[in-house]
Amino acid sequence: MRKRAAVLCGAAVVVAGTVSAVPADASAPGTAQSATAAPLAWKKCATTDYPTLQCASLKVPLDHRKPNGRQITLALSRVPHTAKKSQGPLLVNPGGPGGSGLTLAGFVASALPKAVAAQYDVIGFDPRGVGRSKPALDCAPGYFNPVRPDSVPRTPAVEKANLTRAKSFAAACGKKYPSLLPYIDTVSAVRDMDSIRRALGAERINYFGYSYGTYLGAVYAKLFPERVRRLVLDSIVDPTGVWYDDNLAQDYAFNDRHRALMAWIAKYDATYKLGTDPEKIEAKWYAMRAALAKKPAGGKVGVSELEDTFVPGGYYNGYWPYLAEAFAAYVNGKNAGPLVEAYENFAAVDASGDNGYSVYTSVQCRDASWPRDWNQWREDNWAVYEKAPFMAWNNAWYNAPCAFWPTSARHPVNIANGKLPPALLFQATDDAATPYEGGVTVHHLLAGSSLVVEQGGGNHGITLSGNTCLDKYLAAYLTDGTVPRGGGEADAVCRKLPDPKPLGNRAAAPSTHGSALHGLLGTRG
Repeated sequence: MRKRAAVLCGAAVVVAGTVSAVPADASAPGTAQSATAAPLAWKKCATTDYPTLQCASLKVPLDHRKPNGRQITLALSRVPHTAKKSQGPLLVNPGGPGGSGLTLAGFVASALPKAVAAQYDVIGFDPRGVGRSKPALDCAPGYFNPVRPDSVPRTPAVEKANLTRAKSFAAACGKKYPSLLPYIDTVSAVRDMDSIRRALGAERINYFGYSYGTYLGAVYAKLFPERVRRLVLDSIVDPTGVWYDDNLAQDYAFNDRHRALMAWIAKYDATYKLGTDPEKIEAKWYAMRAALAKKPAGGKVGVSELEDTFVPGGYYNGYWPYLAEAFAAYVNGKNAGPLVEAYENFAAVDASGDNGYSVYTSVQCRDASWPRDWNQWREDNWAVYEKAPFMAWNNAWYNAPCAFWPTSARHPVNIANGKLPPALLFQATDDAATPYEGGVTVHHLLAGSSLVVEQGGGNHGITLSGNTCLDKYLAAYLTDGTVPRGGGEADAVCRKLPDPKPLGNRAAAPSTHGSALHGLLGTRG
């Protein structure tokens, strides 16, 4: 849950337990489902980019089984429909968990074709604990301050240092938010979404989620199938692996994307002068890593920070030219400046990132059972590292607080569903954050759904990102519910967008929907 400064990166995240039916309390009588929601008071909160954006707040029960108990506040945003006939609210979520959705409403409303956006009230929200919702979590401010220990625990001392950090974070969350943590989870957030629906006065909602937002949407559809009108899921979490197993699968996919970056750099040797052999370039990257272990760049970028800086390249190849420049400057010119700049732009964590990570861990650690025996983590992650070293241990430590989390775990939700109208799913074949198999799995679990595949694409979050083929299917579905029917594993296939070119004149680099979207897509997992 890094902040990802001006150019931010989205995430989906990962990690595990056995899948069961809907949690025991998911359909419990006497929940807030039957409570009467107060009308929303919308106020202008326009920005330069989104001049029609409005904001409101909504009180919901902390514990939905006790609708008259302690209340918390959700922050909402809206771009109202302008067409004479409305198709109702379109709730949007950028993922995380822990990502703020307030600005995403403005982005989606502006990126959709005008005639389509005009038919919807596009609704963004900060899930419980996030951003402008109150209370907002921040377990351990500055947890990611540099320079952190090496992520790869080659010695007992390094492993102990990382374990101490993870344990201290879990303990800090438990000490600071003992009454909140049992209610920061996906099912509670889903019940909040239904409270939003009722506050909007809508019988049914339309939903559009990216990354973790696909799991959030699928769980909503499971608990409230009769409340779903349209359902769009982009870059899809495998619900059968939440969250530990998914995380291990993610590591292999990120290693492949890192190697794709090395191959891209090799293609532009005239620019970066790092060679034409991707394997030799990768060796130079690991040599850079070894050098930073001895002397962090600018006193900020050690090996863990280096990994943090290059992880966004696995989410979105629009970052590749910036990462390549920083890599080349360090290796060829012994110039650490661009590397420090890349770290500050893509990986340094601010207060919103601290908040996002606090919610990320709270949701993931509560959603599903995690191994409590560190020996299993050690064995599993060394096995991954042998084949996919790029992100294996960095990702392990990112999720390690769940081994020591102070609350008990729920059971994951079995999202299999035969009660929905046709859902529309989007998945890139080479997505690292949510590997392709997750999209295929959800396609099978949601009866009547259609899967649109971006062949060869590796970006995470692929609609409204410049691919007109994908966006054509999205627009058609939101217009009248039309879905492609192909009969095979995929119902439609689109070509990926071309990879980026080197920056050249940095000042002339255009702003695109792709970079705008990936600046909003939640936080990393």
